[in-house]
Amino acid sequence: MKKQIYKWIFFKLMGWKIVGNIDEGVKKCVMMVMPHTSAHDFYLGIFTRGITGLEMNFVGKKELFRFPFGAYFRYMGGEPLDRSGGLNKVDSIAAIFKRREVFRLAVAPEGTRNKVTELKTGFYFIALKANVPIIPVAFDFGKKEVNLGKPVYPSGEIEEDLKILKQHFVGVKGKIPEKGYVAE
Repeated sequence: MKKQIYKWIFFKLMGWKIVGNIDEGVKKCVMMVMPHTSAHDFYLGIFTRGITGLEMNFVGKKELFRFPFGAYFRYMGGEPLDRSGGLNKVDSIAAIFKRREVFRLAVAPEGTRNKVTELKTGFYFIALKANVPIIPVAFDFGKKEVNLGKPVYPSGEIEEDLKILKQHFVGVKGKIPEKGYVAE
């Protein structure tokens, strides 16, 4: 029932569409979600997750997962990030991939909703360390579509891999276009 409501709101009321798909056999991946220019991106992700029926996740500092909101954040796909024991963020998140059977991590490589000229590369190194593909996901407000790309397995040649990944975002417009990263 919830899926039907999501579809009705997303497709009929909002006029959006989902292009492409994520193979449900891909149980672990890093989803490179761009452009991230507005808080509206959050509910687009929630609708996409609800409509596709695929578990999609995010990480947050472990303090967010305490009472009273912890259960809600877990229900929404959240995973607390514990960096104790001297682990850096990449190693901590790679450890989550290791212990979870299904973990599709959504990351906004811009790192902010403000204008940036360079992407943060943590998402790439997480995928490399966890040995999982990166799936580019474009929230295109110009076309009113969520475009799910094909998996790219990181080779360790970051510049070459980023060239391939960025092609998915050429011409994509965020909710506030002047704040969006420009992929070339």
